[in-house]
Amino acid sequence: MATTSDIHVPGVTTTASGNPDRPYDEVDLSSRAFCSYNSDEREKSFAILRERGTISWHPPFEEQLIEDPHDYGFWAITTYDDLVEVTRRHDDFVSAPGVLMENLPPEFVESGQSLLGMDPPRHTLMRRLVAAAFTPKQMTRINDMIRTNAKGAVDNLLAKAEANGGETDFVEECAGLMPMNNINDMMDVPETERRRAAHEMKVAVSWNDPDVVGDTKEQVFGALFQAITYCHGLASTLAAERRERPGKDLISTLAAAEVDGQRLTEHEIGSFFTLLTVAGNDTTRQSTSHALKALTDHPEQRAWLLEDLEARMPGAVEEFVRWATPVTTFRRTAARDLDFRGQRITKGDKVVMFYASANRDGRRIERPNQLDLSRNPNPHITFGGGGIHHCLGNQLARTQLRALLTELLTRAPRIRSGEPTMTPSNLLHIVKALPCTPEPG
Repeated sequence: MATTSDIHVPGVTTTASGNPDRPYDEVDLSSRAFCSYNSDEREKSFAILRERGTISWHPPFEEQLIEDPHDYGFWAITTYDDLVEVTRRHDDFVSAPGVLMENLPPEFVESGQSLLGMDPPRHTLMRRLVAAAFTPKQMTRINDMIRTNAKGAVDNLLAKAEANGGETDFVEECAGLMPMNNINDMMDVPETERRRAAHEMKVAVSWNDPDVVGDTKEQVFGALFQAITYCHGLASTLAAERRERPGKDLISTLAAAEVDGQRLTEHEIGSFFTLLTVAGNDTTRQSTSHALKALTDHPEQRAWLLEDLEARMPGAVEEFVRWATPVTTFRRTAARDLDFRGQRITKGDKVVMFYASANRDGRRIERPNQLDLSRNPNPHITFGGGGIHHCLGNQLARTQLRALLTELLTRAPRIRSGEPTMTPSNLLHIVKALPCTPEPG
């Protein structure tokens, strides 16, 4: 199996730190055990690190997919202000080596991370091309589709619960169903491909789950390779068809998008399709699942929301995504030697931004450990800390969450959840299963 020492990283000569003797912090952020903790347990570690007002050096993530003897660890960015600064200094902290804590071959970064794993000038052009596809007309069509799929997901949830004696899995039957249908509809994926597409989408967002991808590195790589290959093949086929016979779907719009005489290649469309598959699915699936658990645990917040559901839902969604922080980390790589918060960062060092910590930073978020659906202002950074990599799909995510939660609480206002089954992850805040008991209103 390849190691990162065999891999060329664009813009960075090495992915490893040049200082193997730098002492590690005693606070554990690197183990699988830490990734298995719940939010409150992780927050105890984050609070210690934030209080110091600097950054900290940690061992490489435990049991990486690619073992690299020259990977000595990562810098942890845990405060709100530091995360914003790292995000905006895209010349010093680059994305092309990949945004995961773990080392992946550049082919995986190129094929699966799209805009996330690019730096200017390529990122600038790619973002302009992709943004050109999200026209007001296209977004109106997508919004109508989202409302239809929200109704269908709640229909399915209530039917499955009734058939199962009143209880069913919220993730499988509702939270994960709606975004998957939305993406298939947005891209106008043929009915004959939707079952397979749904499976590969699930693999793409569940590569930390041995029940989905297996428990050996070979199985994980094989499953990821298959998922990425399938998504690219499907997107390329659809793009070629839509260039000949364009429709109203997003693939047709992406295939026709043009900026300064340049268009997206089929490979770039495939990469963006893969990214949208992961990001479009996961933000909604995780945030909605965490939202239901929060409403169950905080009945006073549910009661406040239900008093004026339509008017209060937009603000509540902002608090739900802060509370859930579905993407818990993103990585950057130091493009040069530099000083930051009193620490010497070496060219090639991994710099990992912990969004889950920044969203609980009391310096910027008042009462950060309290769920407050009326919070205003709510300066969370769930969708990024600004800069060139601010989430392009943030409005799509918000629209999906508003639609699904409004439909759910309108039709089953007393729905309650049990305890979630979590999937340990150093990237995502994954609710694997969440038993629920809907009570139609």
